[in-house]
Parts: sequence; C-alpha cells; structure tokens
Amino acid sequence: MTDVLRRGRASLALGFFAQGVAFALLVTRIPAIQDRYGVSDALLPAFLAAVPVLAGVGSVATERLVRRSAPSSVLRWSQPVVLLALLGVGAGEGMAGLAVALGAFGLAVGALDASMNMLGVSLQRSYGRSIMLGFHAAYSLGGILGASLAWVAAHGQLPLVVSYLPVVGVLLPLCLVGSRWYVDAGGAVAREGGGGGAGDGAVVLRVLLPLCLVMTFAYIGDSTVSNWSAKYLQDVLGGSEQTATVPYNVYMVTTLLGRAVGDRGVRRYGAVAVVRGGALVAAAGFAVVAGAPGAWAGMLGFTLLGLGLCVLVPQTFAAAGRLFPGASDAAVARLNVFNYAGFLIGSPLVGALGDAWSYRGAMLVPMVLILVPLVYARSFETQPDRYGGGHERPRTADVGRGSNGV
Repeated sequence: MTDVLRRGRASLALGFFAQGVAFALLVTRIPAIQDRYGVSDALLPAFLAAVPVLAGVGSVATERLVRRSAPSSVLRWSQPVVLLALLGVGAGEGMAGLAVALGAFGLAVGALDASMNMLGVSLQRSYGRSIMLGFHAAYSLGGILGASLAWVAAHGQLPLVVSYLPVVGVLLPLCLVGSRWYVDAGGAVAREGGGGGAGDGAVVLRVLLPLCLVMTFAYIGDSTVSNWSAKYLQDVLGGSEQTATVPYNVYMVTTLLGRAVGDRGVRRYGAVAVVRGGALVAAAGFAVVAGAPGAWAGMLGFTLLGLGLCVLVPQTFAAAGRLFPGASDAAVARLNVFNYAGFLIGSPLVGALGDAWSYRGAMLVPMVLILVPLVYARSFETQPDRYGGGHERPRTADVGRGSNGV
C-alpha cells in the first residue's frame, strides 16, 4: 500500500510539473503568437479571455464526469489534449486554427486542473498529512522551466512549432506512462452514492463560499504580478527594460521555495497559521510594491508576494477536501472555477484603476483583498476525524484501488 501511494504521488507530481511547463510556454509566448497569426491588439484580449472562460466550463464538466468515472480517467486524457493543443497553437494556420487550438487548450486545462487537484486532495487524505504544497511546487518548477525555454526560443527567434515540438515530444510519453500509477482515493463515496450532509456526499455552497472568495482573491493577486509586474517596474519605478523582466522570475522562484517547504510548516503549525501568515506576507508585499521608491525596493515587494501567495491556493483546495470528505471531487471542481474568475478579474481591475487613478494606488486594492483569508481562516482548520486526531487516516479500501487496479 505504501508503494502504491508513493508511485501515485510521484506520477501526480509529474503531471503538475508538465502542466506548469505547458502553461508557461503558452502565456510567455503571447507576443510571438500574436505576430504569427496577425492578431490585433484590440482582438487579443478576447482570445486571452476565452481560455480561462472555457477552462471554467471544463472544470464544471469535470464535476459531472467524475460522478461516473474516476478523476484519474479525466486526467489521463486531458493532459495529452493540453499538450497537443499547445502544439496546435504553434503549428496552426489562420485565425480559425488558433481559435480551435486555444479552445481545446482552455476546455482541457479546466478538466486537467480540476482532476489533478482532486487526486492531490485524495492523496493527502490517504497520507494523513499535508502534501498538497509539494504538488504545487512541482507546478512552479515546471513554470520556471517553461518560461526559461520560452526565453531561449525567443532569444534565438525560433518558430513556435520548433520550440513547442521537442517539449511536447518529451512530456507526452512521460505523462502517458506516469498515468498508469495514478491513485484514486477521494471521491469514491460521492460516486457510489452518499447522503446529503456536507460530509456525506453533498457540497453545501454556503460552506464552500469562503474558500471560493479566498481562491478568487489569491488569483487576483497572482494575475496582478504576472500581468503588471514588468510594466510597473519599468513605467512606475523607473527600472530598465532588462530589469523589468526580473520581478516575475523572482516571484516564481520564491513561490517554488515557499511551496517546497510549506508542507512542513502546515504539519508543524497547522493550516490556519500558515494561511494567515501567507496572507499577511502577501499584503506586506503589495504594500512595499505600492510605496517602493525604486526598482530594487519593488523587487523586494514581489519577493514577499511570492512567499505569501504561494501557500493560499494549495491550502484552499486541501481545505475543501477536508470540509467535504464525502464529496471532495465535486468541491474541488467547483472551487477550481474561482481560480479562473480571479484570473479574469485581476488584470483588468488593476489596469482600469491604474488608468483612472494611479498604478501605485491600484496595488492597494489586491493588498486589501488578499487579507480576506484572515477573516475566513477558520475554514482552513483541520477537521477532527473518528480517530480523534487532526488528520484523515488512509482508507485501505480506497488506497488499494489505484487507477491501474493495483
């Protein structure tokens, strides 16, 4: 049983890593995609908004799919579709081809994100200790690698298909092989027909809503960094064009470091303390960014943002699984939709406030929003179980039933 869990954990970490690479390769090459297909500046926001909207649709559809089949089945087909859609973005012809490729990417990435986090939550319950931050650390590591590969491709002026093809050629077979060891342990109660209570197979929206708000505001903060850090450092803080590329890289590295050690913090201090600490550090980061006198002080703020924001999303998924142990798959799928809501809101919100007011002032809005987890921190409490401890114990009937029948 221990070997089953270890293989399941390693294969899922590979899935998170591959998704980080793929997503970074897409978003960091947007200027090249725009040039290849002749997408105008006016039309570009519509293409970019379509991806998270369709991802939300894919996440909602996944909630229905996992009522009849295991999350591992959804993950097994959605990950190859994401990688092939990425390749389609690089190799397509005409605006219609781009629309089809991005549409497939969006739908599949919603199913992929939802099913990955479903399996992560269920594995954490089986382990009986915090491991979710480790999966998201693998995603961050993949994002750093993907962004680095994109920089090399852009520096060498490589065509999109040339830069995407080797990555897909390596990751696709690895993910297909790794999918043999996925472990389904979490949503079996809901699929087999649970009762109506929060712990017996039903998701109560009123109970889930605080976590939905935390997820939304966490992604508003994240999208603010990813979309505005370079412009802010150059235009507001007077940094050079080269220096303006540093904040996002610093943010990604500190996100990786924070997630790599975050599970230990949860085990030692508890999820509530870690979430509260993360929210306070992130708010301090936005405050430093808003008041920074120059570029280097601004980079300190983005460093704090990476350390603070990195813990919120993984712990929000984990909390949903604890609140609804009999319907964790459904809870994760619904919660995942607010990931894309935050992403859609964050960038336009900061842009509109920056144009109407000031970009320094605009940074104070996500600073306030990211303090919301302090209000709802009790939603992250570890729920007592029938063994009298703070964690769920492994359920041998579920753990022994891996996706490949082990």
